[in-house]
This record gives sequence, structure tokens and C-alpha cells, in this order.
Amino acid sequence: MAYVKKSKKSRRLVETAIVHIKSSFNNTLASVTTLEGDVLLRCSAGRLSFKGSRKGTPFAGSQIGAHLAKEMTPFGVKTVEVNLQGPGSGRDSVVRALQASGFTISVLRDVTPLPHNGCRAPKKRRM
Repeated sequence: MAYVKKSKKSRRLVETAIVHIKSSFNNTLASVTTLEGDVLLRCSAGRLSFKGSRKGTPFAGSQIGAHLAKEMTPFGVKTVEVNLQGPGSGRDSVVRALQASGFTISVLRDVTPLPHNGCRAPKKRRM
């Protein structure tokens, strides 16, 4: 069977991207997608060698933002929409790091799910 040379995958050029940030008390996750929803990049505090309780800190969030900004430049991203989710402390620092890297943030959305009095509360504790 003859060897078929694969063509080199061309880099995508994206003007506007969406950054999804999920911040819990224990970790901060961020992913960069196109407007259609195709994932371009992902990053988390654990990937940047933060361990344990340091993963949920604002410093780890700022490092995530700087790392994503550095990797987004070959894609040609200039404007960014940001979706924030969760109660963690690292969510604001990711946005600050993206802004400091020179991206214009057009939309800042909070998409944290809030229950409209959903699940039944656990029974009262007896002592």
C-alpha cells in the first residue's frame, strides 16, 4: 500500500471568539470557542501545574488568562465574548488577564445556573 502524504492542516482565522470560564471553589476551567461552538483551546489550573487548594485562587486564574491569550494570537482573535459560570474566586482574574493582553471584551455574561426553587431541601437535622 502506498504512503499517502497528508496535507498540512491550515490554522483557522477567527476574528471573534467566546471564552467560557467555569470557576468552582476548587478549580478554574476555561475554553475558547468559535461563535458556532467549535472548541479552539482549553486550559485549567491543573494543566498549569497548580495542585490542591491553589487551583481555585485568583493567581491561578490570571495565569490561565495569560496562557490562553498567548495561545489565541495565532488564531487572529481580536474581540472576545466572555461567559462566566460558578462562584469561584478565579473568574474575575481571568477576565482581567485577557483584558491586559490586549483583547477587546465585547460581552461579559454571567451564565451561572440558578434554581427557581428546584430540589427539595434535606430533612431537618435532629440532635
